[in-house]
Amino acid sequence: MDINQMQRGQQWLESLLRLSGWNSTVTVEMNSSFAEESCWLTIDETTLLPEQIELITGPSGSVLDSIQYLTNAILNLSQEREQQKAFTVELAGYRLRRYAELKEIAEQAAAEVRETSAEHELKSLSSAERRQVHTMLKEYGDLETFSRGQEPDRRLVIRPLQS
Repeated sequence: MDINQMQRGQQWLESLLRLSGWNSTVTVEMNSSFAEESCWLTIDETTLLPEQIELITGPSGSVLDSIQYLTNAILNLSQEREQQKAFTVELAGYRLRRYAELKEIAEQAAAEVRETSAEHELKSLSSAERRQVHTMLKEYGDLETFSRGQEPDRRLVIRPLQS
């Protein structure tokens, strides 16, 4: 990702925050913490009240997920597919904490599937979280993952690899 795309992401998110009544700065850096390279746009929480952080994060990260979805949609609009880039919006360490939680959930589900040889469904994951779990479990050569159902009741399924 070039510096112009990164700066564009930073400026766009700062404008969105300002228009929403939250005057906060955004730092930008390339990061590959979640197995895929992404431009991380980190909202400076030091300028926000705890209530504002909670509001921006939303229940189960739903507002932060929506902001991230909107960021990606707007910044990749009219970009050729190969020019599109992934943006991750972070606030108060939420993404890193949630990733650790998802990793634990995925590992427990994988262990259960291996033990029982029965499929296991993970519910209540956002599309971004489902994608992360798919990526985490790719390294398990004896398991496969796929999504089932329609939003808002779409679930991630883990099962033994079908021969």
